Amino acid sequence: MNNSKTLSSSPRERLTALADSFKDVLKMGQKYVDLVDQLAQTEDPQEMLSATSQLVKLDLQNAFVDFPQHYQAADYYLIFMGRLLEKHGIDAVQVSENVRHEFIARIEPIADSDSFKFMLNGDEAAFTEQGEQEPLFYLDLKNRLMQFDNRALVNYFIVRALTSHSDLDLRNAVKPLIAFANELQTDLDFTINLGILNTENGRRFNLVQPDLDLTVIDQLFVATAENDYMLMNLPKNNGAQLVLDQGIKLDIAFDPDDYSQQWFFAVNDPTAQVSFFDTLLHYHLIRKWYLDNRSALAVRSDKMVLAPDEEESDEYAEPTEVFTPQVGTPEEDGDQHDE
Repeated sequence: MNNSKTLSSSPRERLTALADSFKDVLKMGQKYVDLVDQLAQTEDPQEMLSATSQLVKLDLQNAFVDFPQHYQAADYYLIFMGRLLEKHGIDAVQVSENVRHEFIARIEPIADSDSFKFMLNGDEAAFTEQGEQEPLFYLDLKNRLMQFDNRALVNYFIVRALTSHSDLDLRNAVKPLIAFANELQTDLDFTINLGILNTENGRRFNLVQPDLDLTVIDQLFVATAENDYMLMNLPKNNGAQLVLDQGIKLDIAFDPDDYSQQWFFAVNDPTAQVSFFDTLLHYHLIRKWYLDNRSALAVRSDKMVLAPDEEESDEYAEPTEVFTPQVGTPEEDGDQHDE
């Protein structure tokens, strides 16, 4: 019994199959060209998104015909990002094609040191630094979602890049990424999670570990003794507040009315322009304390959802007294893992 109908086909049937394949390729080729033209030429964000969404799903494989050189799905994500930033007059992200015909991005003012690409996993694309493969944010075009990865932001900017770049350079490098997020939200109604880049006053950044050994706060108290900053107890014994310069305050606390007593960071400043990321970037005191105790203080990255979470209340009590170290505190817990 012959199990291969294709091999036993007559010359006429083979020629017909070849002709049909060419017709399919020509039809697909025209669709491909139209979508590429649309992505390259349109000034409408909705049309940019539509073209990109179709290009990343387009299957150009054919049994008979090799399609001419074309870009890969990950490239279209980056081209889409570059086009949307270009539309808004932001040129800090330079998108270019390398010798392997892959699109890469370089970001001013760190363009001389690192490059970025999108890495794909199903419907999700991760904007990834190419040195240590840190996924700074995730993009889902189908569900219109974008979320920054808190762990990767700390690993790349705070742990690594800060050793070779100034804090101001890194702050400027983050700005176009935030701008891209804002454009996605404004122009295309994306659900955005800025993570520790969020500057909204009172926004809570939950720790990976729900509990916190108070000796960790003791260490911050000791560190403030050598600075002009003041660490104060919250009146309900639910944490402490570090008073910085320019009216900026950083809380490490839990909601006393919340049964889970989930610990979190929260930043308040008069202009609502300072994020928790900024405090790590600009204040050596906070950065060293955080990194020295990262297993306990690491901030969680919540999974993206189709709609924003319900607003959390930030009405916990203001501090009333200077923080003092715990006396006779329990021994530290065993090692905990970062997020």
